[in-house]
Amino acid sequence: MTDCIVRWTGEGMSFTAESGSGHLVAMDGSPDGGGRNLAPRPMEMVLIGAAGCTAYDVVLILKRGRHDVRGCDVDVHAERAATDPKVFTDILLRYRVRGRGLNTNAVERAVTLSHEKYCSATAMLGKTAAIRHELTIEPA
Repeated sequence: MTDCIVRWTGEGMSFTAESGSGHLVAMDGSPDGGGRNLAPRPMEMVLIGAAGCTAYDVVLILKRGRHDVRGCDVDVHAERAATDPKVFTDILLRYRVRGRGLNTNAVERAVTLSHEKYCSATAMLGKTAAIRHELTIEPA
């Protein structure tokens, strides 16, 4: 089970969250929604979590395969529905993986395994959004 608590700070639309593992995160709204723009929006946190989840998988899979991975960035571009609930409808994940002598097939396999088997965040988002990915491999 995963637990967390989200608390309104009492000011504007700012919230703090404490994860079940004891970590703190701030969230805020845009000024036009009553926020002060001090932290990411809650829906941005959803994308951040998904990108972190899949990046974690890719790095772990490559490390376990003894590949010399030195970096992994995931840029996310997402579109949302025009009406409430404004779910994500289209997500593009752009991976940039860096390392020494990385095998293209191994990196592509790691990304595919993340999407098809391991990443619970993208699996959930995939229920409402078309998820696509692009991959660039760079030398370290």
